[in-house]
Amino acid sequence: MVFCSFLKKNQYPNNNHHCIQVGTFGLSSHGKSSMLYGYNLAVVNSPAVYIKDFYNRTSVSRNGTGLDGEALTLMYSLTVSVFAIGGLLGSLMVGMLVTRFGRKGTVVNSTVLVFIAGSLMGFSRICGSPEMVIFGRFVTGIHSGISLSVVPMYLGEIAPKNLRGFLGLVPSLFICAGVFSAQILGLHEILGKDHWPLFLSLVVIPTFIQLMLLPWFPESPRYLLIEKHNVHATIIALKWYRAKCNIQSEIEEMQEEQRSLSSVETVSVWRLILDPLVRWQLLSVVVINIGMQLSGIDALWFYTNDIFKNAGIPDPEIQYTTVGTGAIEIIAGLIGCFTIEKLGRRPLIIGGFLVMGFCCAGITLSLVLQVHLPFMRYVSVGCVVGIIAGFCIGPAGVPFLITAELFKQSHRPAAYTVGGSLNWISNFTVGFVFPFLQMSAGSYCYLVFCCVCLAVAAFVFFVIPETKNKTFVEISQMFASKEAVPETQGLGHLDQLKLRKMNGYGTLENGSLEFDSSSSVP
Repeated sequence: MVFCSFLKKNQYPNNNHHCIQVGTFGLSSHGKSSMLYGYNLAVVNSPAVYIKDFYNRTSVSRNGTGLDGEALTLMYSLTVSVFAIGGLLGSLMVGMLVTRFGRKGTVVNSTVLVFIAGSLMGFSRICGSPEMVIFGRFVTGIHSGISLSVVPMYLGEIAPKNLRGFLGLVPSLFICAGVFSAQILGLHEILGKDHWPLFLSLVVIPTFIQLMLLPWFPESPRYLLIEKHNVHATIIALKWYRAKCNIQSEIEEMQEEQRSLSSVETVSVWRLILDPLVRWQLLSVVVINIGMQLSGIDALWFYTNDIFKNAGIPDPEIQYTTVGTGAIEIIAGLIGCFTIEKLGRRPLIIGGFLVMGFCCAGITLSLVLQVHLPFMRYVSVGCVVGIIAGFCIGPAGVPFLITAELFKQSHRPAAYTVGGSLNWISNFTVGFVFPFLQMSAGSYCYLVFCCVCLAVAAFVFFVIPETKNKTFVEISQMFASKEAVPETQGLGHLDQLKLRKMNGYGTLENGSLEFDSSSSVP
């Protein structure tokens, strides 16, 4: 009801109920996929001791000897980080899948992976097979890698521009909800102790609900018109998503983009990388996706209990402290969702990374001083909460939204493939390296994350423009000005523009936009 109330207040003039349809889609589809990702990030945190014990007992039964401390740490780190390897593989498949099956079709078909992974992890202890846990995490990662790229693409294409920011941050809210769910269910009194195989396999329940709901939703109208050239299906889909509103202006905007891309097929990743006309967009996606993971947020989610233990929190209180941070995540995610359309993208992502950077430095300072000042342990807990809150307000969702907004239809799948791949590579790096970094650098390991956060905030401040309430065509023109396009061809009114052809990436509309052959790119 909170979502619907917000959507009603932010609809276009003379529209009655169109936003409720879009909001319902975001809650049912995007919510389930993002929630699964958040759940899988945190699910291995609470039962870590019991999973390690299972690995050790299996080694004793197979080889007659247990695993030493380093081997056990290595095996558990693999269990945590193999999720990211699967995510990388899934993200590399996105371009091919969305072109062949569409946005909705890809999300529906990929749900089978969750049922496979849930079965493997659920029966792993019965079968006495640590390999089933590790491979199950890998398969779950493949599904998350696909979903985290496809669903934001889907939402970005169906959302009206005045709600694109709000719906773009729906993932961050449900990622937080997934993490919080894992923290609650992971309490030792519930599933985090003796029932950890069931705890790992519960992902099948929201996936089943998603599979029941998704077939009732139409495909992305932009995909249907621009890539499939199906005008009739486009009109039906838009009427479904916009209910009683006038859809003529949106169809005209999509047709304008379709004409500009009439001779351009969906580009490959290699062509995207080599295209100088989208250099700044691509660089922006690279920086914010790498920064999103190297900010250290996954280290906190994967190893929250260990971090609190090192901070001096008594063992019986750690799991409840962890659950408390989950509640803060939900609140921060709500703040981000309900302020992005008022504040814009830049303030949320810059502010979020700055908060994370200062709190990472604060953790280092508090851990160093707590030997002499015992109360500093609570400062370190506050800094952990600050990092999580800063992340959920902006950096958790804005990178996915920005990737959709910075690229037009022909380049969008390849952009999500690049951004998703870098996201998951960075995720794996943090998940695998952090335990060893923590052992070698101690309290100072968080200074690495501090530097990353501050650097990303500076990049966004100087490079990425505000995209609030702008069409995809207008955003591409803003970046075109960075590529030495004459000022008279940059940020004017649409009916006054003369744009370069830009190898099919720029806009070209018969009648209102004229193509000046003398200004074409050689």
